[in-house]
Parts: sequence; structure tokens; C-alpha cells
Amino acid sequence: MKYSVVIEKISDDTLPEGYYYAFIPALDLTTQGLGIDGAKAAAKDLLELWIAEKKANGEKVPEESESFFSQLEVAHAV
Repeated sequence: MKYSVVIEKISDDTLPEGYYYAFIPALDLTTQGLGIDGAKAAAKDLLELWIAEKKANGEKVPEESESFFSQLEVAHAV
């Protein structure tokens, strides 16, 4: 199974400098880790645990069909 992960640098004071969010949109899961590799590793761990729990409970595990990523630029509101 493959899932897209969006990595975003954390730019507020919730965690120390150098931490990144890892978001798995298809499952609405979010975690964080130190550096990009740390965030990806945390996302993989979370994904594996989440899938194992779903299977243990006899629940269906959704699969991602297609994923696209884009950025939009908007003017700052005054």
C-alpha cells in the first residue's frame, strides 16, 4: 500500500526548531518529527500502527487512489 505524505516545516513555538509536520491526507493523519527524515519515519510508524489497529478490529483500510499536490499564491489581506 502506498500513501502520499505532505511534509511541512513547523514555524510556530509548539515544538523546538527543526521539526516538521507529516500529514497523510487520505487518512487524515498527522504527526511530526525532527527534520524531514524524522517526520517521514514518524508518518510511517503511525501509518503501520493505524493499519494494524484497523485490521485487528476487522475494519476496512482505505486505499489512496490518486493524489495531487499544488500550491496557490494569494495576496495578503490588509
